[in-house]
Formats: sequence, C-alpha cells, structure tokens
Amino acid sequence: MGKTIPICCGVDVHKKFLVATILTGDYLIPQCKQKHFGTSFRNLLAFKQWLLDNNCKDVCMESTGKYWVPVWNVLEGIVNVVIANPKWVSAVKGNKDDKKDSKWIGNLFRMGLVPSSYIPGKDIRILREFTRYRSKLVSMRASEKNRYQNAFTVCNLTLDAVVSDMFGKSAMAIENYLLDTDVVDPEFCVSLLQKKLKKKSAEIIEAVEGFNMTQEQKERVRIIQGHFADIDKRISQIDEIIGRLTAEYEGTISLLCTIPGIDRRLAITIISEIGTDMSEFGSSRRLCSWAGLVPGNNQSAGKKKSVKISRAGVYLKPALVEAAHAAVKATEKSPYFRIKYEKIMRRRGKKRAIIAIARMILTSIYAMVSTGEVFTPSDLLK
Repeated sequence: MGKTIPICCGVDVHKKFLVATILTGDYLIPQCKQKHFGTSFRNLLAFKQWLLDNNCKDVCMESTGKYWVPVWNVLEGIVNVVIANPKWVSAVKGNKDDKKDSKWIGNLFRMGLVPSSYIPGKDIRILREFTRYRSKLVSMRASEKNRYQNAFTVCNLTLDAVVSDMFGKSAMAIENYLLDTDVVDPEFCVSLLQKKLKKKSAEIIEAVEGFNMTQEQKERVRIIQGHFADIDKRISQIDEIIGRLTAEYEGTISLLCTIPGIDRRLAITIISEIGTDMSEFGSSRRLCSWAGLVPGNNQSAGKKKSVKISRAGVYLKPALVEAAHAAVKATEKSPYFRIKYEKIMRRRGKKRAIIAIARMILTSIYAMVSTGEVFTPSDLLK
C-alpha cells in the first residue's frame, strides 16, 4: 500500500462525458462531491477549475482507450494525474455505474492502492506516435506484398519457387511484362534475367508457361503495386520527421547502438517507448516487468499455474526480440549474447532463451542510459 491522500478525485472518463468524485474527510466514511462534465475543451477547463476550487491536486482515472488523453492534456502540470490500468480499478460486475465507478476509483486511489502507469513527456509521446505509426505502415506493406505475390500464385505463376525475392529487379521486370502483355513469350522473360538468375532460365520458362490472368485481375495487381509504392513513400516521409524529432537524443541513440543487435531504427523505437529518464521505473526489474519480459506469478493452494509472460510491451517487446535475434547471430566480434543464448537454449528451449536475451538487453539499456556508459558486460569472460 502506498501513502494515503487526504483530498483526491476519481474520474470515470468516457467519449462524451466524464464523472468526477472528490473525496475528503474521514478515510472510512469520506465526504463526496460528484459532478458531471462534458469532454469538450471548454468543459475540461471547467473541470480543472472545479478541482482547483476544491483544493484537489491529485486525480486518478483509468486508461480508457484514448479518451483520457484530452483530460491529461488539460491537467498536465497543474495537478498530479495518475493513469491507472483498468485491471487495477475495475469494479465488480453487476454493481456498477458511472457514479459508482468514479467513487470506487477515488477510494482505491486515496488509500494508495492504484499503481501509476508510465506516461512520458510530450516530446517522447510525439516521437512514439510516429514510431508506432511507422510500425503499422511496415506491417501494411508486408500485407500488400503478400497479397501481390498471392495474386500471381492463383494465376498459375510459380515464379516465387524459382527466385528468392519476388520484388527483385529480374522478378519485377518479368511481372511487369506479364501484366502488360496478352501473349506470353517465355524466351523474352529469359532475356529479362540478370546476373545469377540467368543460370535458371529453364526453370523460369517452366514457371511462366501456365500463366493465365484476366484483365480485371491485372488491374487489381496494379492497384496493389500502387498501394505499397505509396506506403514506401509515406514511410520515407515519417523517417524524415523522426530524424528531426530525434536530434536531441543522438547521444542516447549512439550509446544504445553499442549493444549487439541494436541499430539506429531499433534504438529510436526503444527511446520512444521508455524515454530517457530511467528514474520513472525505479529499477531494471520494474522496467522489464513493464515491458512484459518477466515470468508471471500465478500460484494458488500451493500449486503453481501458468507463468507465461504478460501481453505488456506491445511495441517495445517485438523491438527487443528483434534485437535479441540479431544479437545471438553475432560472430566472433561480439559473441556475448550468442554464448548466453546457447547456454539457456540447451536448458529452456529457443523461445524462452530469446525472451531471456531480450530481457538482458533491456537491463543493459537501463544501466547504460542511467550511467552513460557504453556496453561493456562485466561477465564477458565468465
């Protein structure tokens, strides 16, 4: 239990309105003041003034979608706002409404029973918006490329079984030719091959022999081509903006890039998720728990149940796992994580070993950002 708060406010926030309850007086039977506010900017200003008029400097609300963000924007810097994970403040089903929920959040918060979620500064939040949007666009581009490849597969083109990359120069030249022509000349397809693919001319001829695509199907493929080309353009624009936003973090980015497996892109993603102030987390253990990289604790009646990792760190965890996969493939130049991975893999398997390496990387990041030291593991020779 944390420290108790003499005057606080619990807020149940929704899309169109919020219900606020100010609790004062006795802790067992507190005095309550409840009020209903809209979520327009004018109404949020009135809510802020109502808090100040009642000398309330501590507010708690659950992170309901993105509806809490406008409230945070108005109150930030004026009062202490705690954003709570819904699992810590959810009321019992069957005995809840907006007013009861607001009072319940306030009561829990007043007794110090609500852990605060990590909300970084505005500059980090803006950077996070761009890195997360970039991640979505990369996923969309991968989906469009799969859709593009499948469009040729269903039309009896087995080119993907011959070439390693359907988006390489030779493959794209053949695909564009097939989309532009009505009569396929296999020999002309062979003339489009470059470098090492010329050795596979017989296989290329065999791959395009059964190709049969209607005009409507070709139009669909052209639309898909245009879509992922446009996504590439948007990703380039985002990269340019991210470059401007990260100018003040170049020192930290360079520091993180000394860790095997982390490049500039991953370093920026990590900074956008955890920021540069490690005092917000208190310890590397809490940071790893926040990122969803520690085993769960689910025990009852002396029986230990599932201990799988949590679903936290939706964007941070994949970045760390990607870095872990790259780190364990390192050569003699930086074998530290590869040696650790092989030891754990023999006992616990590949998946658990990768998560363990991801946690080691995050622990290193915490220490490095806190102290400013480069990556120099103390147990390198052990």
